[in-house]
Amino acid sequence: MMFRLIPLPLAAFAALSPAAFSYASESGKRIEITGPVTAEVIRVIDGDTILVAAKPWPQQTMEVYVRLRGIDAPELKSACASTRDAGQQARAALASLTSDQGEIQLTHISGDKYFGRVVADISFSDGRNPAQEMLSAGYVSPYDGGSKAKTCSSW
Repeated sequence: MMFRLIPLPLAAFAALSPAAFSYASESGKRIEITGPVTAEVIRVIDGDTILVAAKPWPQQTMEVYVRLRGIDAPELKSACASTRDAGQQARAALASLTSDQGEIQLTHISGDKYFGRVVADISFSDGRNPAQEMLSAGYVSPYDGGSKAKTCSSW
């Protein structure tokens, strides 16, 4: 029998039924869970990352950092003052969007390049997508997982 190591956040979701997994490569590089997984926002970390209390199965809750799929927010710790300011505005906007939400849904959950965090699509109970709202408002830019520019520019 072969055992595969799964990063901790995804390992906790692994108890979901096999039907919840949409893709798992033989090499173990990518596992995606279609979800939905119900969660509650604990706090906003920055303009594209939140800490949630996820409920992957009955009577079990786990805290996990979730990056909103498809967006990139300005960095809060940038050397560039205008980027830091834009990052603070993005964080405040995401905090405002999530402040009155009860349960949210995580879908298409996969590992992130940083250990301890997952990437997911997020939707509110009314069907709104906070990543799309952040994009529409101009607080964030589209992101497909590639490299980001390292320049100081106004957002």
